[in-house]
Amino acid sequence: MRTQLVRARIDPELKESVEKLLRELGLSTSDAIRMFFKQIELNRGLPFDVKLPNDETIETFEKTNRKEDLVYCDNSDDMFKKLGI
Repeated sequence: MRTQLVRARIDPELKESVEKLLRELGLSTSDAIRMFFKQIELNRGLPFDVKLPNDETIETFEKTNRKEDLVYCDNSDDMFKKLGI
């Protein structure tokens, strides 16, 4: 079976972290890339959603960065109460 080389620049810390997880799964980096490529082929696109944030999400991010409209909770019970759950 012929193969071709795939090269990519990856943040060293991310690469190390992912390779550690892959070893625990008994997979090599090449195995994971092959699986990812196969899923792209089978799905005829990425095997997960890739979306740009909508206007509401962007506005929420901007408000959060400005520390506006933040809700603080004392604990999880308080959070669920404020969420009405």
